[in-house]
Amino acid sequence: MTVTPDTKDWTWVLGRPCPECGFDASSFSCLDVAAALRENAGAWRPLLELPDARRRPAPSVWSALEYACHVRDVFRIFDGRLARILAEDDPLFESWDQDRTAVEDRYGEQDPATVAGELEAAGGALAGRFDEVAPEEWSRPGRRSDGASFTVDSFSRYLLHDPVHHVHDVTLGLEAIRGRR
Repeated sequence: MTVTPDTKDWTWVLGRPCPECGFDASSFSCLDVAAALRENAGAWRPLLELPDARRRPAPSVWSALEYACHVRDVFRIFDGRLARILAEDDPLFESWDQDRTAVEDRYGEQDPATVAGELEAAGGALAGRFDEVAPEEWSRPGRRSDGASFTVDSFSRYLLHDPVHHVHDVTLGLEAIRGRR
C-alpha cells in the first residue's frame, strides 16, 4: 500500500483556520502550546488501543498507527529544531522527507503500545522545551530549507496544527472503517 505524498505548504494555517480540522493557529497563544502538546500526546494512546489502529481506511490513507508514528517523529524533529532556534542565530533546517521515513521505518509494522509510549515521551519532551522558552526568545528566528521563515512563536503554532490535524484525520478514518463493517 502507498500514500500519495502531501506536497502542500501548510504555513497558511498561521493566517487562517484549517477548514478540515478547525484549528485556528492565528488565535492560539504560543504560551498555551506546551499544554496543548501534552493534551494531544495523551489523546493518541486510546486511539492506538483500538482494534482497528493498524487498519487503513483506504489504501492511500494512513492508519492510526502510521499517523501516530508520524506525530511521534514530528515531535522529535521539532524538538531538535526548537533547540537549534534557541541556540543558534537563524538556523536553516534540513529538509525532512516524511513519506520516505514512513516507508523506511515501517510505520505500519510498529507496535502500537510502544509507539504510544514513544509519542507521549516525545510530546512531553517538546512541551518541556517550550515551557523553558523565555519571553524574549519567542521572537528568535529559524528557516526551513524551502525558504519559509518562522519565529519561535509562529513555529510553535505551526507545529501544533500538525498533531491536532492528524487526530482529526484518524477520527475520520476510524469512522470510515466502522462504517464499512
